[in-house]
Amino acid sequence: MTGMSALAAAAALPVPAQAQSLLGNLMGRRTVTQEELELNSRQAMDAIGGNDPIVSVDTEYNLQRVAQYYERLANIGGWPDVPAEIFQLSLGSDRRAVRDLRTYLMHTGDLSQEAGLSDQFDTQVDAAVRGFQARHGLQIHGKVDEYTYWAMKVPAATRLNQIRLNIERVRGLEGKLSDRYVNVNIPAAAIETIQTKQVARRHTAVVGKIDRQTPILRSRIHQINFNPYWTVPVSIIRRDIIKLVNDNPNYLNEYSIRIFDGSGREVPQSAINWQTEEAVNYTFRQDPGAQNSMGNVKINFHNPHAVYLHDTPQQDLFSENGRFHSSGCVRVANVADFVTWILQDSGYDIIDVNAAFASGERVDASVTNPVPIFMTYFTAWANRNGVVSFRDDVYEFDAQGRVDFPEINA
Repeated sequence: MTGMSALAAAAALPVPAQAQSLLGNLMGRRTVTQEELELNSRQAMDAIGGNDPIVSVDTEYNLQRVAQYYERLANIGGWPDVPAEIFQLSLGSDRRAVRDLRTYLMHTGDLSQEAGLSDQFDTQVDAAVRGFQARHGLQIHGKVDEYTYWAMKVPAATRLNQIRLNIERVRGLEGKLSDRYVNVNIPAAAIETIQTKQVARRHTAVVGKIDRQTPILRSRIHQINFNPYWTVPVSIIRRDIIKLVNDNPNYLNEYSIRIFDGSGREVPQSAINWQTEEAVNYTFRQDPGAQNSMGNVKINFHNPHAVYLHDTPQQDLFSENGRFHSSGCVRVANVADFVTWILQDSGYDIIDVNAAFASGERVDASVTNPVPIFMTYFTAWANRNGVVSFRDDVYEFDAQGRVDFPEINA
């Protein structure tokens, strides 16, 4: 559930009398409206949004500016460690732990010094928590939930180290960024389309699991497959399909997956010994349709890892905090808009793209001007306003001190 939908759901529930009293006492007994809370969410997103890409020619400069503040902060011991009592605090809370939360948010820059210290979780603190959540890629709802609490527990020195590592990473891209390109930032599970140094669109993504990582690479998007077949990778046959068939003998039929031998002849499921790994010697192909794992479209670019971008029938995954579910390929939210941007020089508009999806027909469209694509690993970046964003070191490249990626920097 996204921050906005969480707010909508909360609004539909009855508010306990005690909570009503607390809300009424906030800001001089003025009732806090749903519109104000939604405004806090929009302002949090606006602060990290704008037109500045995660990766651009300005990223290094923006990060260096932020690093200066974090260096001063680290030199005085960083921000105070937040106590366990801040967990589950939200609008209306009135206790000593709110004072600790206010102090912390003043150090991170999410709450102004003018807000002062008190025991009240008011709309200013709500806005600050939402801002913190936006900067860390969390669901924006203003409550100190588990994800928010643990993000607040990360020391300032760790954040400074992230900034320094990512300064080095962006230096490796100097001279490689063109006027028009796509950036898939793996730790953020996010995609940006960039044109003339500005973000054209942002897309939520689902990327590789920790044990099936999305690779770092540089290539060019050259082809779009509408309503594609999905040829199941051998690794997925070995790790997943065999077990799924053993658990549910009708699995392949339910998901329209057919089996072919080396000569391209279709073979029955019964011809395979599912108690062994014999299945990896066959080709498994899923027909186009509503249940196809690639959804309506596959987006191709040459690479040695056999990965690609694609649609998905599992749209609910895009609303999660941690979107690391794939076997290396990248799923794209609002994929019709993304494909339209890729094909803008190839005679397609959004009506054409949606019509191609709806037709169910297999169509391959060449990209007239192949678009550069970068799959990168940035756990920290900043915009021109000095707002810095952080993400978890999901693949532990920060922990390894890794800044050089030959596949992208060559």
